Amino acid sequence: MTPLAIDLALRGVTVVRRAAPLDIVEDAVVLIRGDRLSYVGPRRGAPEVPATARALDLPGHVVIPGLVNVHTHTILTMVRGVAEDMGFAPAYTPGVPHGHEVSPQEAVALARLGALEALLFGSTLINDSYVHADATLPAMEAVGLRVTACSRIHDVDFSRVHLGEWTHSERIGAQTLAAAVDLFERWDGKANGRIGVQMTPHAPDTCSRALLEEIGRFAAPRGIRVATHLSQSRLENRRIQEREGSTPTELLEATGLLNDRLIAAHGIYMSDSDIARAGRAGIHLAHVPKGNATGGQIAPTRRLRNAGVSLALATDNMHADMIEVMRWALCMARVQADGIDDAWQPADVLHMATFGGARAMGLQDEMGTLEEGKKADLVAIDFRRPHLTPRTNVLGNLVHTAQGRDVDLVVVDGRVVVEDGRPTLVDAEAILADAEAAAAALWERARAQV
Repeated sequence: MTPLAIDLALRGVTVVRRAAPLDIVEDAVVLIRGDRLSYVGPRRGAPEVPATARALDLPGHVVIPGLVNVHTHTILTMVRGVAEDMGFAPAYTPGVPHGHEVSPQEAVALARLGALEALLFGSTLINDSYVHADATLPAMEAVGLRVTACSRIHDVDFSRVHLGEWTHSERIGAQTLAAAVDLFERWDGKANGRIGVQMTPHAPDTCSRALLEEIGRFAAPRGIRVATHLSQSRLENRRIQEREGSTPTELLEATGLLNDRLIAAHGIYMSDSDIARAGRAGIHLAHVPKGNATGGQIAPTRRLRNAGVSLALATDNMHADMIEVMRWALCMARVQADGIDDAWQPADVLHMATFGGARAMGLQDEMGTLEEGKKADLVAIDFRRPHLTPRTNVLGNLVHTAQGRDVDLVVVDGRVVVEDGRPTLVDAEAILADAEAAAAALWERARAQV
């Protein structure tokens, strides 16, 4: 057989080509040319690997599509291990660092930490939002990830919210929206498509109706996707009811944002009517099972999916292990159903973490499965470990017992960006030191204000 033009070959692996329908190939070969997959299939009958290609023999490894984290805030690593026990988001809590207090340099240091963690744990694409995206977006991509990002758009005065004061300002709204538009025009599609920009209104309660409508007028004709929080708290629902006489979901529908380009995070407190509206609109839910369960709540994922809402997975704040998130998504759905059934199995949550995430990002034709012609974004997990042995059912082991730290190799856009569990493009120790210093400075300033 005539050799293909190949740059990278992975041999002797088990490949999960897709989660739905489940397609697993044992003793497989993955061939990559440039940024695309050239062959993914059995070793027997595979094209010959030319001597010019880099060949990696990876026996005992399981290769899956790159994990897609559709909702995260990398800078909020600054409140890791603290905010989880406060009951609600750090932005509403006195005495902790807030977004408006973070300098651009601190934002970059913390965002690089979050990006590194996500990459080492097998995410090949993250959808990030917080502050200083003009600085953090290229810095995160340089770590090796695909990154879609935007600074939060809002017209509430966040410098007063933690004091219990909710005031909306046209000036703040104009500034944050203009920054998002500028970011889109300068960065979307750069770095061979590894950089993307969405519009990210922070939440219905932190954006006025007028601002939400303006975001929709900019995004809709350009086909830009919109990411926001939705019914993440009873406080949000109560404020929108008092302000608009509606639910947050109804407000998004009224402002033209409730559609199949919307990625809505959480959805914990959606009513039956909200769920039906969201399903008819075909929105994507960024399901955050571990983060929500940490706060004692969980989204009604079964009812949402049955209504037509597309589910994708996300880590949100404080950690970036999407493998752990799959496990929580599976277990919490079974808690809701009071048992095990065929509707929620390991393949379902892997689908949410891969193809479901790619579809939410509008990238299902480019990634989310391992097929010839798609982008070469993949993760190899080392199953030669006690907790992943025996390999009777590799998908069951992956979801029930694997961890992000079992990731051995990550390829993004055809580039090896993690090898032997270490990043290949950046100095991990320097990133950790910079982030530690940034967090220490932020906490020192925050504590001085109390």
